[in-house]
Amino acid sequence: MKYPINKEFFPFSMIAPPIQNAQMAGWMGSKMRPPRWIHKDHEILITKHTITGYDGADINCYTFEPYGLEEPCPCLVYYHGGGFFFEGAGYHYKLAKLYALETPCKVVFVQYRLAPKYSHPVPAEDCYAALNWVFENAEHFNIDETKIAVGGDSAGGALAAAVCQMARDRNTQQPLFQLLVYPVTDRRMNTESNRRFTDTPMWNSRLSKKMWLGYVQDEKPTNLAYASPMEAETFEELPPAYVETAEFDCLHDEGVNYAKALQAANVPVVLNETRGTMHGFDIVWNAKTTQKAIEVRVEYMKNMFYL
Repeated sequence: MKYPINKEFFPFSMIAPPIQNAQMAGWMGSKMRPPRWIHKDHEILITKHTITGYDGADINCYTFEPYGLEEPCPCLVYYHGGGFFFEGAGYHYKLAKLYALETPCKVVFVQYRLAPKYSHPVPAEDCYAALNWVFENAEHFNIDETKIAVGGDSAGGALAAAVCQMARDRNTQQPLFQLLVYPVTDRRMNTESNRRFTDTPMWNSRLSKKMWLGYVQDEKPTNLAYASPMEAETFEELPPAYVETAEFDCLHDEGVNYAKALQAANVPVVLNETRGTMHGFDIVWNAKTTQKAIEVRVEYMKNMFYL
């Protein structure tokens, strides 16, 4: 093996998505569907909602709600990863369920529209609309509007960070915190980890280039920071953040840089740099490293929601 990735992630530590271009990725992503178990799970209440996204379009959300949860309760608005191309994978839904049960809180899982058919700014605006929908309907759903947070992994981390910037810039209600797991943060791809990790499993900088070509299609995009959060003019007055990175990941340095930018702006940050990991390691659900990382995320959420 070229990289000393923990053996517990085999065979995913040996493969990368066969993406040739953005159009191919979009076609692959369009074929994905939510796992069947969410329609018949007995451990948690899962409900589907159709809400108004960007430009009046309908988008769907799933709410994961533990039975017996005290109300009004905290809520995590979650944006799944997938390079802006793919629908949530099975393990994303498992994460939403676990976060809801273990924190405990409600989790709103957002099915934002996807690139390349819907490029920037549509996905971020859909995610922002979903956050506002949760705030606007907090009383109806017995959610404590002072305890609404956002989170996401990979591309979903970029969307969570963008939504926080949008709420600040537009003077709307801010999330309590942002949970960013190996996030995409910088379209410029000028970090050492991007230069080094061109062939890492699960994701690499060659795939990131294709991702950005599909996601930011305008030659002179507006509100670029809402696609590429590191390009914000300022990081001040953003919510506290948990930032997690994977060691053998082209996005590693982007995550660290975003955490440092927030810290320099006096935003409280917890940075967790996992070791022996590659991008998307959560897909190996039973790996000890995965379970430990999830425990750390849940502990952070508990502290923010309940202490």
